[in-house]
Amino acid sequence: MNKQKLYRGLSVVLALALWQVVAMKVNMEMLLASPVQAVSRLWAVIREPEFFSTVLYSFVRITLGFVLAFFLGLGFGLLAGRFRIVEHLLWPYVVTVKTVPVASFIILCLIWLDFTQLTVLIAFLIAFPVIYSNVLTGIRSTDQKMKEMARLYKMPWGKQLLYIDLPSVKPYLLSASMVSVGMAWKAGVAAEVIGIVNGSIGEKLYESKVYFMNADLLCWTVVIILINVLTEKLIVFLLKKIFAGVEKL
Repeated sequence: MNKQKLYRGLSVVLALALWQVVAMKVNMEMLLASPVQAVSRLWAVIREPEFFSTVLYSFVRITLGFVLAFFLGLGFGLLAGRFRIVEHLLWPYVVTVKTVPVASFIILCLIWLDFTQLTVLIAFLIAFPVIYSNVLTGIRSTDQKMKEMARLYKMPWGKQLLYIDLPSVKPYLLSASMVSVGMAWKAGVAAEVIGIVNGSIGEKLYESKVYFMNADLLCWTVVIILINVLTEKLIVFLLKKIFAGVEKL
């Protein structure tokens, strides 16, 4: 674990050094701000009165979209694993959501929905197929001998879910959650940029593009990365705690 942290730290340092070298070669903040300029601007942005309200606005909506995707993906994945007809009924919708470009969904949603609902729906649409597919794969990988034994002894479906299905799903669900959180943030912020959602991080990115404020663009990108990492760590931590509690039952 210590070696992993060391390697990651070295990778970050090398990336920052390369960034600094390229910025010095370009020598134009409008085109590429240096790490020092980006950090300086980040410190200034954090102290602005609307910073935390902007972050909270995007965080609440993107997290809500992910949470909805998590529970519906888990629920439908478990049902599809048990009842093949559910998988067949959901197949065209899941394939459509997985293949249609995010920009197409955003534009369609802008026609149908209010701006406040846009981020939630886009984050949900992007995260749901990942969680659903991984849960279904986890159910399919369950030891068939254990399932046959459960049927032979007429174990209630609730106990099968608790003691057979969930342990099989656990690694897939953890992996899906880590991936889908990042995807939800990318898609959610993209929806805010295209929709120019007032009071959001996406609006700040849009303004940075319009007014050629490269340092602002980079510092808000750093904010998104940090929030995404923290959210991912928190979700994985909570899931591990929940699974540990379930295993003790």
